[in-house]
Amino acid sequence: MDQIQFLWKDRKRILGMPITFTKYAISEDRLFLETGLLNMKQEETLLYRIRDITLHISLWQRIFRVGTVTVLSSDQTTPLLELKNIKSPRETKELLHKQVEAAKLARKLRLGELLDSGEITQDEVPEE
Repeated sequence: MDQIQFLWKDRKRILGMPITFTKYAISEDRLFLETGLLNMKQEETLLYRIRDITLHISLWQRIFRVGTVTVLSSDQTTPLLELKNIKSPRETKELLHKQVEAAKLARKLRLGELLDSGEITQDEVPEE
């Protein structure tokens, strides 16, 4: 993850301190999750595949000024990715949202390209 230009980076935090071996990062076109110290595993999700972003901040997370951003995507290997206990979760969610929209515009995605994920098609929209 060192050669890529990142817009945001953080680690999973325990009691508000970044003392874990779980790293998160956002580049212009991908979201990264890296886990492990000796045996490392890296997952990545293309931003244009992201379908939903959710923010959750529990009472304990509020005390330690962290939160969890959950990302639902159409990615086959990682359909659900959680950025757990990150600092500035609201700002991170907004940055991710902006980058997802920019990635979709850059690829000129249409509604029909998301059909296999169970979304309503243009032809199936109920008439009023």
